[in-house]
Amino acid sequence: MRGFDPVFFRQMEELFHPESVAIVGVPRGMKMGKLFLVALRDQGFKGPIFPVNPEAQKIEDMEAYPSVKAIPTKVDMAIVLVPAGRALEVVRECGEKGVKVVVLFTAGFSETGTHAGLAAEKELVDLARKTGMRIIGPNCMGIYAPASGLSFFPELPREPGPIGMVTQSGSLGNILGRMAMQRGLRFSKVVSIGNQCDLTASDFLNYMAYDRETKLVGIYLEGVMDGRAFLHALKAACIRKPVILWKVGLTPEGERAARSHTASLGGSRDIWEGVARQGGAVTVTGFEEFVDTLMGFAFLPQPPGPKIAIVSGPGGLAVSAAEACGREGLTLAELSPGTRKKLEKIVPPTGTSTRNPVDVGLTASFDIQIYVESARSVSDDPGVDAVVLIGMGMSHEDNRRYARAIIELRDMTRKPFLIVNIPGFDPEMGRPFLEANVPFFESSERALRVYRLFWEDFRRRKSRLSTSSC
Repeated sequence: MRGFDPVFFRQMEELFHPESVAIVGVPRGMKMGKLFLVALRDQGFKGPIFPVNPEAQKIEDMEAYPSVKAIPTKVDMAIVLVPAGRALEVVRECGEKGVKVVVLFTAGFSETGTHAGLAAEKELVDLARKTGMRIIGPNCMGIYAPASGLSFFPELPREPGPIGMVTQSGSLGNILGRMAMQRGLRFSKVVSIGNQCDLTASDFLNYMAYDRETKLVGIYLEGVMDGRAFLHALKAACIRKPVILWKVGLTPEGERAARSHTASLGGSRDIWEGVARQGGAVTVTGFEEFVDTLMGFAFLPQPPGPKIAIVSGPGGLAVSAAEACGREGLTLAELSPGTRKKLEKIVPPTGTSTRNPVDVGLTASFDIQIYVESARSVSDDPGVDAVVLIGMGMSHEDNRRYARAIIELRDMTRKPFLIVNIPGFDPEMGRPFLEANVPFFESSERALRVYRLFWEDFRRRKSRLSTSSC
């Protein structure tokens, strides 16, 4: 495994914290390329921004320059938007200017599958090696880093958080950033890597392994340039923090799509399952599971355990949650006699159950304290590691009171609480929970799958840490 390399880490820190940015090829009108300029200003980037367009004197009330060389001061980062035919010339000029990193939005390189595209991409790499400049892309969106004021799309949250993200899909980075407010997700750094001609997923994984602002890493991957290097980077990162890996291109159809998207070879499912297992990654499939898992890992407290208590109003959903618990290899906690006695005083006597799962019945939706006190009783039980709570009140105000009480309970007990929605009722039900970093799921099946992944990852990293320290 690659150890901490201070020279590499310092170079990557500079890349994520540029003092000035040039946007080369930014249009005068509102076209796609203008979004990069709007995004930087919207995010509050504090350094100078230099629009470069030889046909404009001003863009968005900012002085425009005919070329990167014409900018009178240093440029740390250049975002290059010009057509593929001009990209090499512009990147060469950036190298001569002393630009530290080029974000190459321009497409039309190896992902085309043509000899010309492959050759042009090789020239880009040669330029980077000769000048010491680094390249992100081509065919990428670049960096979103709220603490640095960097963004590749307008109206992304300014508040940073614990999640680092490496994605080969720029649009996926945009979507996750845009929906962050809805799901309570906050990011330390997001990087769209595209074709990875120079800086690769392995490089960014090596960096995020040691980045103090990043507590967990999510990766959307279509393919890698060097499998051995990626496995080493994955092992190094997974010892230090959770890594959630969503690998696509594992079917013939997915591999064809990945190759045309970012020139990536998917590889066989068996090989990638072996890589994930050896590396220690948490593997997921599909967008919903990826988002659920990022949310759960960002919010759930440690240390977790496998013994689950379920409190539910709807009886059918209680049984469904119990079944999901068994399917995921978790256990229903055995409630103590003392806890059962407490519940008997709280839960109505008919049509309910004080065994686990605790069925509090429909009455609880009219008297929200039944939910709250039942959750308090099971969370106080030393034999319970985590609580799954399925319920809601009959009004929006009841649900706000319910959320406030459960959030306070979570803060007091420091035990994991997983809140499950009841579809078809209050569409704002999840908002207060997510704002308080309490994970909120659309079903108990999704909640318990994430919790099982969280529990397994905790044990795996604990075991690897103890082995590596021997």
